[in-house]
Amino acid sequence: WMQGAYGLGSDDRVLLKTPVSFDVSVWELFWPFAAGAGLVVAEPGGHRDPASIAATVAARGVTVCHFVPSMLRVFADAPEAARCTSLRRVFASGEALGADLARRFRDLLPRAALANLYGPTEAAVDVTAFDTGAESDRFFGPGV
Repeated sequence: WMQGAYGLGSDDRVLLKTPVSFDVSVWELFWPFAAGAGLVVAEPGGHRDPASIAATVAARGVTVCHFVPSMLRVFADAPEAARCTSLRRVFASGEALGADLARRFRDLLPRAALANLYGPTEAAVDVTAFDTGAESDRFFGPGV
């Protein structure tokens, strides 16, 4: 499903930073292999450090990665995040993604699409998706 909806290509590089004990690591690890994309493995413990994530993304040309919204907020607040211009798609899941954070991310990296995914682990990694482009503001309303 994710390949059909979000299409990785051979020029993509996916960041594997989620510990393998979490469900998201399944697609971070196997999706790039199935699609012929590259896999970039974050340094151990790097998933906790927004500066480390940003340095890896910028240095290795990562185009796709995942954040839980609370870490996405910390990442977006890090000065180094603005250098992550290789990102073309970011997925957020695991917590509620507020409209304010979606807008903050869009302002920070306007060329990167942000998709909000949800899925109870018991059923699947992700079962719903919502793209948070500028047109999605009509769902949230002004100032939300």
